[in-house]
Formats: sequence, structure tokens, C-alpha cells
Amino acid sequence: MDVLEKALREERTTLSEHESKELLRAYDIPVTREMVVHDQQGLIDATEKIGFPVVIKAVAPNLTHKTERGLVRVDVRNDQEALEAFQGITNQLKDDSRAVLVQEMVKGERELVVGLTRDVQFGPCVMFGLGGIFTEILKDVSFRVAPIEVQDALDMMQEIKARKILEAVRGMPAADLDQLADILVKVGNIGVEQENIKEIDLNPVILAGSMPIAVDALVVLTPSVKGQMGPKIKKAKK
Repeated sequence: MDVLEKALREERTTLSEHESKELLRAYDIPVTREMVVHDQQGLIDATEKIGFPVVIKAVAPNLTHKTERGLVRVDVRNDQEALEAFQGITNQLKDDSRAVLVQEMVKGERELVVGLTRDVQFGPCVMFGLGGIFTEILKDVSFRVAPIEVQDALDMMQEIKARKILEAVRGMPAADLDQLADILVKVGNIGVEQENIKEIDLNPVILAGSMPIAVDALVVLTPSVKGQMGPKIKKAKK
């Protein structure tokens, strides 16, 4: 896990959004197509490769709450809008990294949250619930101690009050529960295998039709104590 090894060497406590998704991708968890760019030519190259519309965000390990800081532009539809978004975001970054993340815009009205937290008593625990802005407001979530099996994941989905959001509703297809369960199982596996990971937050996981895709991700680390060897970074199981 190159991104983990690099972050731990630097004694960082978080991965950037892009690094977090690289970790997820190594475990075959579906994430957005995206590219990190540092200049306007890189921006144009990225939008040509990904295709409009896109989302453009600031990206750095120390940047959280990007939306509240005005560091996210959504539904960017052409080169002019992309350049304006790039300029507007980088002008605000000052001493932070001036890189931006160009990301495909995933369309879907249903937002979920998948997470992992490392409990002092129980160890890594997987979380599932209603995502987006409702995560903190409604706290409609369920938990299981990792590692979990597919049936555990399916049970978690049925425990939230908003479980009907996973069914066919208002012309939208039912969620692919097998794919969603696979994500939950793999997030649990990450927590078991990578002891330096303290938290994982995938919010939102958008249902694009029936398929869940993580469009935002944050991985929080527990760095090794300086001068001591931390847990060995383990490779993702395929």
C-alpha cells in the first residue's frame, strides 16, 4: 500500500481524498474516476479524458470540510466553467497544496454512508446508514464488529429506519444489495488488515441507478510512534 506507507513515513494523520480512493480501489471498492491536476493544461487534459460534467475539488491531506470552505464546484459542464472553477479554488488555497481533483459527476438521488471506526474495546467496526447531509442529523446507522460476512452486511441494511431507500422507488431501481454488501465486507477487511487505519468515512456513497459508488472518502490514520516500527502494511487481498 504505497499511499499508506508514504503517509505513515510522513507521520500524517489523514490521507487525501484521492489517496483514500486509491486505497479503496486496491480493495476493488467502486469509486469515482478522477485525476489530480496542478495546472490549467492538466485540467483540460483531465476533462477531456473524464468527460463533462465533472466535479472539481481542492485536494490535500489537511483539507477537510471542503464544501463549507467553498473548495468544491459541482456540475462543471465546459472548459470555461472548468477554468473558472480551477482559478477560484486555487486562489483560496494560499499555502495549502494548489492541486485540484477533477472527478466524474455521479448522478443519483439516493446517498448512503459506509464507514469504519476502531473501537478501543471491540476493534474495527463497520458502519452503514443514510448518507449525505442526513448522516449527522438523523444518525440512522447500524454497526457490526469486523470482519463481517455478506449476511451481516445484508442484516445491517435492514436495520436502518430508511431501509426502503434501497428498494425500487419513484422510478429508481432497487439498489444492488450484493454490490453494497461487498463494499461493507471489504471495508471491514481493510480495518482488520491495516492496523494503522483508525477511521474510514465514505460519504456519500451514491446509488447511480442500482450501483453504489463512493464519491467522497476520508481515511484517518494512527501514525506509528516516532522511533518505533508500526504494524506492517499488508497487501489487499484479491
